[in-house]
Amino acid sequence: MVVSAYDLSKPDVVAKLMSLYPDSGRVISASGGAMTKTRPQLEDQIKTFWKYVGSNMKQPKWEWTSMEVDVISRDAAVMTSTYRVPHTTPKGMRHIIGGAWTAVFARRGGRWVIVQEHLSDAPPSMAM
Repeated sequence: MVVSAYDLSKPDVVAKLMSLYPDSGRVISASGGAMTKTRPQLEDQIKTFWKYVGSNMKQPKWEWTSMEVDVISRDAAVMTSTYRVPHTTPKGMRHIIGGAWTAVFARRGGRWVIVQEHLSDAPPSMAM
Protein backbone atom coordinates (compact mmCIF):
# COMPACT_ATOMS: atom_id res chain seq x y z
CA MET A 1 0.00 0.00 0.00
CA VAL A 2 2.77 2.46 0.97
CA VAL A 3 5.05 1.44 -1.89
CA SER A 4 2.21 1.91 -4.38
CA ALA A 5 1.28 5.35 -2.98
CA TYR A 6 4.90 6.48 -3.34
CA ASP A 7 5.25 5.42 -6.97
CA LEU A 8 6.20 8.83 -8.37
CA SER A 9 5.86 7.64 -11.97
CA LYS A 10 2.06 7.66 -11.67
CA PRO A 11 -0.08 10.82 -12.02
CA ASP A 12 -1.72 12.78 -9.18
CA VAL A 13 1.01 12.27 -6.59
CA VAL A 14 -0.69 14.36 -3.88
CA ALA A 15 -3.92 12.33 -4.08
CA LYS A 16 -1.97 9.06 -3.94
CA LEU A 17 -0.04 10.18 -0.86
CA MET A 18 -3.22 11.45 0.83
CA SER A 19 -4.87 8.06 0.22
CA LEU A 20 -2.78 6.72 3.11
CA TYR A 21 -4.57 8.92 5.67
CA PRO A 22 -8.10 8.79 7.14
CA ASP A 23 -10.79 10.82 5.43
CA SER A 24 -11.67 12.54 8.71
CA GLY A 25 -10.51 12.83 12.29
CA ARG A 26 -7.17 13.74 13.73
CA VAL A 27 -3.94 13.10 11.82
CA ILE A 28 -0.70 14.08 13.55
CA SER A 29 2.32 14.65 11.31
CA ALA A 30 5.71 15.99 12.39
CA SER A 31 8.27 17.02 9.79
CA GLY A 32 10.88 19.72 9.36
CA GLY A 33 10.46 20.97 12.91
CA ALA A 34 6.73 21.57 12.50
CA MET A 35 3.59 19.63 13.32
CA THR A 36 0.15 19.41 11.71
CA LYS A 37 -2.91 18.02 13.46
CA THR A 38 -5.60 17.78 10.80
CA ARG A 39 -5.98 16.21 7.37
CA PRO A 40 -6.43 19.62 5.64
CA GLN A 41 -3.22 20.93 7.28
CA LEU A 42 -1.31 17.80 6.22
CA GLU A 43 -2.68 18.02 2.68
CA ASP A 44 -1.55 21.67 2.49
CA GLN A 45 1.96 20.61 3.58
CA ILE A 46 2.11 17.82 1.00
CA LYS A 47 0.81 20.14 -1.75
CA THR A 48 3.43 22.74 -0.83
CA PHE A 49 6.21 20.14 -0.88
CA TRP A 50 5.08 18.84 -4.25
CA LYS A 51 4.68 22.34 -5.74
CA TYR A 52 8.10 23.63 -4.69
CA VAL A 53 10.21 20.45 -4.50
CA GLY A 54 8.57 17.41 -6.05
CA SER A 55 7.42 19.01 -9.29
CA ASN A 56 10.98 20.24 -9.90
CA MET A 57 12.46 16.75 -9.68
CA LYS A 58 12.96 15.26 -13.13
CA GLN A 59 12.51 11.47 -13.30
CA PRO A 60 12.32 10.95 -9.52
CA LYS A 61 12.30 7.37 -8.26
CA TRP A 62 11.35 6.65 -4.67
CA GLU A 63 13.65 3.94 -3.30
CA TRP A 64 12.94 2.24 0.01
CA THR A 65 16.29 1.42 1.61
CA SER A 66 14.73 -0.31 4.62
CA MET A 67 11.25 -0.91 5.96
CA GLU A 68 10.27 -2.54 9.26
CA VAL A 69 6.66 -3.16 10.24
CA ASP A 70 5.55 -4.28 13.69
CA VAL A 71 1.97 -5.32 14.36
CA ILE A 72 0.96 -3.84 17.69
CA SER A 73 -2.54 -5.26 17.82
CA ARG A 74 -5.26 -6.51 15.49
CA ASP A 75 -6.00 -2.88 14.57
CA ALA A 76 -2.64 -1.11 14.99
CA ALA A 77 0.81 -1.31 13.42
CA VAL A 78 3.91 0.83 13.15
CA MET A 79 6.25 1.17 10.19
CA THR A 80 9.73 2.66 10.30
CA SER A 81 11.49 3.08 7.00
CA THR A 82 14.36 4.84 5.29
CA TYR A 83 14.23 6.08 1.74
CA ARG A 84 16.04 8.05 -0.93
CA VAL A 85 14.78 9.79 -4.04
CA PRO A 86 17.37 10.12 -6.79
CA HIS A 87 16.38 12.61 -9.49
CA THR A 88 17.68 15.27 -11.82
CA THR A 89 17.32 18.96 -11.02
CA PRO A 90 15.80 21.41 -13.53
CA LYS A 91 19.41 22.43 -14.38
CA GLY A 92 20.25 18.82 -15.27
CA MET A 93 22.30 17.96 -12.18
CA ARG A 94 21.94 14.63 -10.39
CA HIS A 95 20.57 15.03 -6.87
CA ILE A 96 19.25 12.80 -4.07
CA ILE A 97 17.02 13.56 -1.12
CA GLY A 98 16.23 11.03 1.58
CA GLY A 99 15.31 10.44 5.17
CA ALA A 100 13.55 8.27 7.71
CA TRP A 101 9.82 7.92 8.36
CA THR A 102 7.91 6.36 11.23
CA ALA A 103 4.16 5.95 10.74
CA VAL A 104 1.52 4.58 13.09
CA PHE A 105 -1.30 2.81 11.25
CA ALA A 106 -4.78 2.08 12.60
CA ARG A 107 -7.49 0.03 10.98
CA ARG A 108 -10.43 2.36 10.40
CA GLY A 109 -13.53 1.43 8.45
CA GLY A 110 -11.89 -1.76 7.19
CA ARG A 111 -8.75 -0.04 5.84
CA TRP A 112 -5.32 0.74 7.21
CA VAL A 113 -4.59 4.47 7.54
CA ILE A 114 -1.80 6.56 9.04
CA VAL A 115 -2.90 8.35 12.22
CA GLN A 116 0.50 9.63 13.39
CA GLU A 117 3.86 10.03 11.67
CA HIS A 118 7.27 11.59 11.95
CA LEU A 119 9.58 12.26 9.02
CA SER A 120 13.20 13.33 9.31
CA ASP A 121 15.39 14.41 6.43
CA ALA A 122 18.79 12.83 6.05
CA PRO A 123 21.65 15.30 5.96
CA PRO A 124 22.57 15.96 2.31
CA SER A 125 25.83 14.01 2.60
CA MET A 126 23.97 10.89 3.83
CA ALA A 127 21.26 11.09 1.16
CA MET A 128 23.90 10.93 -1.56
